[in-house]
Amino acid sequence: MAEFPDVRTLPLDETARAALAERGLEYRLIENERAAVMEAWSHAVRRGFAGSELTAEEVADWREPMSWRRVTGVYDSASPQADRPIATASSWVAPMTVPGGTLPSWAVSTVTVAATHRRRGVARQLLEAELRDAHAAGVPAAGLTASEATIYSRYGFGPATKIATWKVDARRARWAAPDAPGRVQYIDREDAALLMGQLHERTLPARVGEIPGWPRRWRGRVALAEDKNDVARAVRYVDEAGEPRGVMAYQIEGNPESDRGGELTIRYLIAEDDVALAALWRFALEHDLVGTVTAHMRPVDEPLPWLIDDARVAVSSVTDHGWLRILDVPASLEARTYAADASVILRVTDPQGYADGTWRVDIADGRALVTESEDEPDVALSVVELSAVYLGGFSLPVLRAAGRATGSAEAIDALDAALRVPRAPFLSIVY
Repeated sequence: MAEFPDVRTLPLDETARAALAERGLEYRLIENERAAVMEAWSHAVRRGFAGSELTAEEVADWREPMSWRRVTGVYDSASPQADRPIATASSWVAPMTVPGGTLPSWAVSTVTVAATHRRRGVARQLLEAELRDAHAAGVPAAGLTASEATIYSRYGFGPATKIATWKVDARRARWAAPDAPGRVQYIDREDAALLMGQLHERTLPARVGEIPGWPRRWRGRVALAEDKNDVARAVRYVDEAGEPRGVMAYQIEGNPESDRGGELTIRYLIAEDDVALAALWRFALEHDLVGTVTAHMRPVDEPLPWLIDDARVAVSSVTDHGWLRILDVPASLEARTYAADASVILRVTDPQGYADGTWRVDIADGRALVTESEDEPDVALSVVELSAVYLGGFSLPVLRAAGRATGSAEAIDALDAALRVPRAPFLSIVY
């Protein structure tokens, strides 16, 4: 992966600064090592996501992930809380797993605008500044997880990964898969958080759409950094040699003593191999006094229905999760591998200009060569649709059927076949 500058050292975007100043607002680059400034900024983020006020301990927890991010805020000097920003954002460069490698991605996070300052163009200035900064730094794409699905396509982002919520009536589920040769063991939550991070890093190359995590993210999964009032427990799966291959955090609510009325929620599950994944699912489904098992933020192609004797017992609901915004078409397309050969003239429209152009895309032996072209396009689409299909999780023929891409069926099908991946792209965290 190419070397990129420390994003914390980049200057503040002058276009956004000037536009916000015209509204009587001040755009600042936050010195995230200053405790008092970061405390007020952290409270603003929590307010923006409609959360409760942070405790002193929670504010301290926030300092770790923010210490390596570029942190910005927008301030209103006329506010009674003038030290607390009315808008926030943070970003860093994260290597996102793509087929055959990684793609540097400008990760955008903690984007909030106070309810008192909505509809004033503040979010637009923040997001457009992030894209300008990313492009200026030479980062070929940007990514985020969206709390609202109607916002980010305005800035060229497309939904690139999906997640599923799985719900199982454990009273009707009967295990149908082979027995696992290893063992499931309870572990302390601190140890579970450490193991989650280790397994996440070890499995990154196998999960298209994933980015590296950080300690607070894993501590939150076991209710040590977030949801601290929750009663979370953790188990791991070890193979026959005693090596940890998977870990799961969960909690049980409801009334377990009322005819298996307990509801087991899987807070996080990660496994290094299929055997460990199945063993941890079996532990949850066969847990005593539990009638319902629910797992959020899981892959859409989870093998769960094939692990039990009645696939209808496992019900899933699917939504978008990871959003991607391609900024450099040649760099992005040449960074990944492909499943089939193809040769197309690709027209990409981008109102903000970063990805706009016509490109000849020659794919052979799993790699792409992308050059500018003046020929008539075989396939035409906007940067939103290109970003959506880039990881292979969305169908180009389906987008053509919806009028979101144009071109001959032959060219669309050829490019779609090249983009396809064996397993659905999956991003397991929120950022």
